[in-house]
Amino acid sequence: MALPSFAQHMRVLETSNIVLSQKAGRVRRFALAPQALAGAERWMLDQREIWEQRLDRMQDYVKGLATNKEKP
Repeated sequence: MALPSFAQHMRVLETSNIVLSQKAGRVRRFALAPQALAGAERWMLDQREIWEQRLDRMQDYVKGLATNKEKP
C-alpha cells in the first residue's frame, strides 16, 4: 500500500475516533482507541447469539428429518 493511501485510511480512522494520533517531529504515532469499538463489539455479540440460536434450531430440525427418514 502506498503511503498516501495508508495516510488517508488512518485519517478516516482518526476522524471516527477509532485511532488516536500523536505527532513528534516528522513521526506520527497511532494508537488504537478500544473504547470506540465497544458498541460494535456489543452488536457483534448480539448477532452471534441470534445466529447461534438459529443454527441450533436448524440443527434440531435436520436431525428430526433424519430421524423421521430412518423410521419405516
